[in-house]
Amino acid sequence: MLNIHVVAPFAAFRTFSTGSYRPTAGFITYSAAYGLLLNIAGIEMRQQDPKYPATLIKKGLPTVKIALGVLETPGRQSIYQQLHNYPVGSTNKENLVRTKYNKNNIAPVRRTFLSNINAYICVKDNLELEQQILEGLSGNITRSYGLPFLGDSNFLPDRLEVVYELQPAKWFIKVNYEMRNIPQQVERLTIKIDRANMAYTRAENFMTTEVPSTTIPEDAWVEVGY
Repeated sequence: MLNIHVVAPFAAFRTFSTGSYRPTAGFITYSAAYGLLLNIAGIEMRQQDPKYPATLIKKGLPTVKIALGVLETPGRQSIYQQLHNYPVGSTNKENLVRTKYNKNNIAPVRRTFLSNINAYICVKDNLELEQQILEGLSGNITRSYGLPFLGDSNFLPDRLEVVYELQPAKWFIKVNYEMRNIPQQVERLTIKIDRANMAYTRAENFMTTEVPSTTIPEDAWVEVGY
């Protein structure tokens, strides 16, 4: 098992959304944690396919179990920005020539993001990947992925540090709807992303354990892989 302490001033983990409001999940998602780990390990997960405008995710990537611990509940912030994009449908097509076929539309959007990230990303059941992550954190592998980031390439971590003794943390576990008292704070966190067909994207509802603990509950472990 490998435990990574993550500290960052800002982060954003976008759900699939359009329109003038762009939300973020309330915590690091499992899919984003997985992407961060592969980034550190120098494993390329992106795949270009001319049939799709979006960058796809490769098949055959390593499978690992991930647990997410909350040392400090992040704050939620929002900003307004001008979003440059290609409008859907035939809107503004007459401006394509004038903008030399670059993004020809500007729309104001409200984007939410998280502040004060202080968390654990713990991994197990894949010793080879754990070793690659350690080599990546030590600067011993060639990386072509760019800097590690937290959901948005503008949001960089202040600290990515392997720890061997955990501090008490609240751990995300799946919501059990047979419970009598489900907490008000439930987060829908993505586990696996499919950009070619969003119907195959997997997300589930999670809540945190009530009492901080240095022991990771068995039901906190979520398998992620492609």
